[in-house]
Order: sequence, then C-alpha cells, then structure tokens
Amino acid sequence: MSTKSKINEELEAIKKALSSFKDGASLEEIQKASTIKIGKRALQRRLEKLQQQGIVKTSGLTRYTKYYLDTPNKIITPGIPVPLSSSGMQIRYNVTQFVTDRQPVGYNFEFLTQYRPNIDSYLSEEEKIQLAELGKTTSLSQPAGTYAKEILQRLLIDLSWNSSRLEGNTYSLLDTQRLLSQGQSADNKTAAETQMILNHKDAIEFIVQSADEIGFNRYSLTNLHALLSNNLLADPTASGRLRTFGVGITSSVFTPLGIPQQIEEMFEIMLQKATDINDPFEQAFFIMVQLPYLQPFDDVNKRVARLAANIPLTRHNLAPLAFVDVPNDLYIQGMLGVYELNCVDLLKDVFMWAYERSALRYAALKQSLGEPDPFRLQYRDVIRPLIAQIITGAMSQKEATAVIDSKAATLPENDRSRFIETVETELLSLHEGNFARYWVRPSEFARWKEIWNAKNG
Repeated sequence: MSTKSKINEELEAIKKALSSFKDGASLEEIQKASTIKIGKRALQRRLEKLQQQGIVKTSGLTRYTKYYLDTPNKIITPGIPVPLSSSGMQIRYNVTQFVTDRQPVGYNFEFLTQYRPNIDSYLSEEEKIQLAELGKTTSLSQPAGTYAKEILQRLLIDLSWNSSRLEGNTYSLLDTQRLLSQGQSADNKTAAETQMILNHKDAIEFIVQSADEIGFNRYSLTNLHALLSNNLLADPTASGRLRTFGVGITSSVFTPLGIPQQIEEMFEIMLQKATDINDPFEQAFFIMVQLPYLQPFDDVNKRVARLAANIPLTRHNLAPLAFVDVPNDLYIQGMLGVYELNCVDLLKDVFMWAYERSALRYAALKQSLGEPDPFRLQYRDVIRPLIAQIITGAMSQKEATAVIDSKAATLPENDRSRFIETVETELLSLHEGNFARYWVRPSEFARWKEIWNAKNG
C-alpha cells in the first residue's frame, strides 16, 4: 500500500471512530475505537490534518483536549445569503471586532512552507467531489479552454462585473455589458472604474485564449497583474513587477512581508506548490488564499487571485468561478481570517457557495436541477411587470437602467442592489425562446431587441 493510501485509510478510520462519540473523544478513546492500529503521534498528525480540512474540531487544552466531528450542516444567518460553518462563523466574529481589540500579526512563513501539495488540502475530499459534480460540462474531454470560449461573451460580463464589484466599483451589470459590448462608458462613473472593468476583460481573454499555455508560473501571474493593473497604479512600471516596499492592509492588523528578497522567495515557493497540486479546485482555492496573503504586488492582489483561480478551471473545461452574488463584506471578512488568523474556513464557505452559484449559471443541466431563488419569488410580482414595461416601451439600455433604479428606490434599502442585479440579469438572458413569460407580443420583443442592441442603446 502506498503512503498516500495508508494515510487516507487512517483518516477514514479516525472519522469512523469519532462518529460514535457524540460528545467528543480523547486521543486514547479514539485509539481504542479505531479499526486500525495507529500510534499516538501519528494519530495527532492525522487529527491536525482533519482539523485543517474543517472535518474535526476540538475543545479543551493539552491533555484534556476532546475531538469532535464538525457538523457538515451549515447555518443560515439572517441577512447573510451564504450558509456558514461553525468555524466560519467564529472567524467572522473574530475579524469583525474593533481593530484595537485584535492582535497585530506579521507574515507567517510556515502557513505556506508547511503546506504539502496532495498531502495537505484546504478542501476535503467530499468538497472536491461536490465541486467536481457542479463543475461538469460537456467539454471535459475537449482541448483546454474550449468551454470558456463557448461562453466567453457571458463570462466577460459576469466576471468583470462581479470581480470589480468586490473592489467597490459602482458600475451596474447593464453598465458593464454596454461598456464591454459597445464601448460606451457609463455616465457619472470615474475613469478608474471604467479602466478596472476594461482591464478585467483583457485579463479574462488572456486566460481563455491562452488556456493551454498559461499556469501557475511567473510569466502567467505577472502578466495577469500587468493586465489588471494597467493604467491604475501610481507607478506604471509596477505593473507586472513584484513589490519592493512594505504595505499595509486597510482595516486589518496584518502586516505583509516588506523585504523584497523574501517576497521573491515566497512567491516562487507559492507558484511551485500551486503547480504541484493535482486537483483543479484545490489549486483554485489555494491561490485565492496564498496570493493575497503574500501581497506580492503593489496593489490589485485580490483581483489577480480571483482571476488566477480560473486558470485550472479553464484548463480543465470546468464551469468558471464568476463570484456571482458574493457579498462584498463576507468576502473581505474571509480574507481577514486568512490574513490575521491563517484560518481559511470562512473564505472556503464563500468559495464553495460562490462556485455553486457560478456553476448554476453556466451549466444547463445544473440550472434545471437548481432550487428556485427565494429573492426572485419574493419580488416576482414586481419584476414581471417591470420587465414587460421595458420591452413594450422599447427602452434602450440607458432608459431601462433609469427605470430599474427608480423602481428599486421604492424597495427596502437592503434589497435594492440585489433587485437591480436580478432584473438586469433577466434582461440580458432574454431571447426568442423565453420572452413569452412576460406576456409581450413577438413584434414588441423584436422591436425592443433591435433598440436594445443598437450601438447607441
């Protein structure tokens, strides 16, 4: 039996033993209940691994420590659409305390160096299987990038908008569609916001068009940064170049590395470990964790990480990760958990939920099996007449944006941005085969579509 197979057998035996202890078990109790012989030190190492994977939790200290199987059920919290694990909720609580109440920390080299590709894993085997099922497409056996090319126009809009939105960009989904499809920048938006959207488009096209050539190497990551940071940095020469000075993280007690030689060294170690990982989803999440933690570039690190996460997904023709509906505050809190606590569970909760949302959008089979969106059901009687009004009124994209914003202003404040996104997404998905649900005539739909797609629409 190979070493890896032996470790996996031991991990399964430990989980099985723990399942019989509802109130937790000590090391000695786990040893006795296990179906295989395992030494105390080896058992401790395997339990640490299961803790890293979010499968096992502990209580008590030193010789009084008890181990529990962490419940797979995640908790729905009012006002938070992402179901959170108990560990994710604890991380969120910790990082939302006042900055003055959190312990300042620096870069922990061991957080990266002690990670062993294909031995250690942030994602459990069950989570990888779940993600693989969600990400299946009809292009799995095709050349790298085939699936992403098939959905490129939709992906450009979705990923450009959602990733920019997570940076505080105020472009709407329709604004983004008009900019990328027609080259028209939105009124009352800054030049930096427009540049950010356009940079995402270039970076996504770079990933998709070069799917069989790029990977987790210096060329790919530095050029991805150059594309995403184009015309946005105070020093233009910093695009695609590793950082040479210290930086801070807004609203965080974490201080990243500041010595250029160490940044360089850890950057190369990170790339090699990412390359060595076999599972594409573990690769994607690993880079989302470790690249922002290292902060190798002057700025734009999280954007690079979000798009780099799509490199293995694109290469394997899996559904992309477009960060659909991801709440900005929860994503930032997940990153703070990584920065300040070296804990990935909250960010993993966001990652798992975000991938499911993206996969449902791009995979027709999964869409047909998906649960109805409660928000759409709640506002069904508002959305339907609004979309019918836009179509029968033959409104252009600019006119529709104004009408949607006006309607959203009449709703509870917490629902407004979600309402706007929902209506805009529905408008962008309308075609000859599905417009009848809004009780408009074919002639009205054809007239609206012509105006909607016009260059000055």
